[in-house]
Amino acid sequence: MSEHFAKPRTTAVILAGGTGQRVGLSIPKQLLKIAGKAVIEHTLTTFEKADSIDDIIVLMAPGYVPDVEKIVAKAGLKKVAKVIEGGSTRNETTERAISALGEGLAEGEDRNVLFHDAVRPLLSERVIDDCVTALERYQAVDVAIPSADTIIVTRTHGEDGEFITEIPDRSRLRRGQTPQAFKLSTIRRAYEVAAGDPNFQATDDCSVVLKYLPDVPIHVVAGDEYNMKVTQPVDVFIADKLFQLASTAAPEQADEAAYRELLTGKTVVVFGGSYGIGKDIAELAEGYGAKTYALGRSTTGTHVENPEEVDDALSTAYAETGRIDYVINTAGVLRIGKLAETDNATIEEALKVNYLAPVQIARSSYKYLAETKGQLLLYTSSSYTRGRAEYSLYSSTKAAMVNLTQALSDEWAGDGIRVNCINPERTATPMRTKAFGQEPAGSLLSSEAVAHTSLDVLLSELTGHVIDVRQQDPTAGAGKASGFEAALASVLDRQDGVA
Repeated sequence: MSEHFAKPRTTAVILAGGTGQRVGLSIPKQLLKIAGKAVIEHTLTTFEKADSIDDIIVLMAPGYVPDVEKIVAKAGLKKVAKVIEGGSTRNETTERAISALGEGLAEGEDRNVLFHDAVRPLLSERVIDDCVTALERYQAVDVAIPSADTIIVTRTHGEDGEFITEIPDRSRLRRGQTPQAFKLSTIRRAYEVAAGDPNFQATDDCSVVLKYLPDVPIHVVAGDEYNMKVTQPVDVFIADKLFQLASTAAPEQADEAAYRELLTGKTVVVFGGSYGIGKDIAELAEGYGAKTYALGRSTTGTHVENPEEVDDALSTAYAETGRIDYVINTAGVLRIGKLAETDNATIEEALKVNYLAPVQIARSSYKYLAETKGQLLLYTSSSYTRGRAEYSLYSSTKAAMVNLTQALSDEWAGDGIRVNCINPERTATPMRTKAFGQEPAGSLLSSEAVAHTSLDVLLSELTGHVIDVRQQDPTAGAGKASGFEAALASVLDRQDGVA
């Protein structure tokens, strides 16, 4: 066997033929926006990033192929090879995919194929990689998770309704997910045999192999509770909240030289740069060759709550360097107390500094960042998902930063501007010390660690993401955690009163 055939190509087939009728939509649910992006864009992006996937084919609902093509072009998804119309049934859609996959294959050549529901946008790369690895040994692979619910079998008795006839052993029951992965030759052969059955009808592809190629074992890969399918109205809400909770790890650069190469000649403007995280970011970026402007009330007299001063700071940086690549806002105030006992001046300060200032910074930065295809970096707090008593002003304004990030990343995507948000765990900053006093050594993140993660985000292609920075990950000194596990940990921390 030649080297070309030794490692077959792996193609992801995104099945997007469904409509939005069950969620009360006039458009297919895969085009519904969740966390600022169409559901299908989230799904495609996951496969785009997966190293084990070589290319992608989309089977889209009739009449909506141009919509997906626009999404693919706007998002710069290079692995999407083609977008074609799906059939009127799941079976017909899969058959069209099989036909498209066979085009251009040499005689005797095979390939791996992963069929995935477009409306499962929370798929992890781990599941994708596990499926591809399993295909090295098996011809058919399914993804499933244990059932936490008791499953009952019922029978309808006329107008009396349903009655239980059987309760299967839950320990052997699994809830099927996607992807479903196959050798192309296997799934093609299964459909060829099924074509001879006049009653052939299937809702998934593993059942076709199971019924029509009973001698082919179907291996099961462990799925993921978060790999939910958006089919009902409540699913739209849940998926949106899960995306809001999700965090992403920013890729680190290979070495010091890589940071220097990427930052030399760039202009970085940091609001809130007088001390703490902002000051550390400015110093770190400057050390790698960037021209930095660390702006703050106590050092440069820059008041972020004053739009004119924000405009002046940006125009000065642009006039002196001819460009602005990154705008960062770490400025904030933390005022603790019962809202009913808070005076108007304190409320006004919190709103101006924590909310209106970032909005003004974003608006003023737009024209500069559009010119350089740069990035706006905002900051939230681990309290953004669940406000705590006596933190109402702080928590609510920090929650707004997440929504602002997601909205602007979508709004500015066409201009090439990236927008992200850093979510640090409790961090040793002067603002925190002022609010809480001295805390036990080692119980807080260092501002330098948060600054380093911030720099990694600036140099990444991420946009619209919330990036957690957590202490317990030793790999970054103070650490970065990614995914829903980090989000869940954050929620549990806040319930324990530690955030």
